Amino acid sequence: MRVTSKGQVSIPLEVREDMGIHPAETDVEFVKDTSGRWYLKKSRTKTSTSRFRVAHRAGTQLMKTNDIMKLTRGHVPE
Repeated sequence: MRVTSKGQVSIPLEVREDMGIHPAETDVEFVKDTSGRWYLKKSRTKTSTSRFRVAHRAGTQLMKTNDIMKLTRGHVPE
């Protein structure tokens, strides 16, 4: 795996799926154990979900523009 000039690497899809890592939702951290080895650890995720992910799940094709705008601003229909 190659490291970019900014120190970035891509986490393989299989690893992300196995660890439950989701883009824009999951934080990760690097942890060093007592023997000096480094590990990638999934951080505790926030209890709130991105308002855009909520809007994506709640949206329908028959919605009016104003209703879609409300969803993107965090107003979920009941």
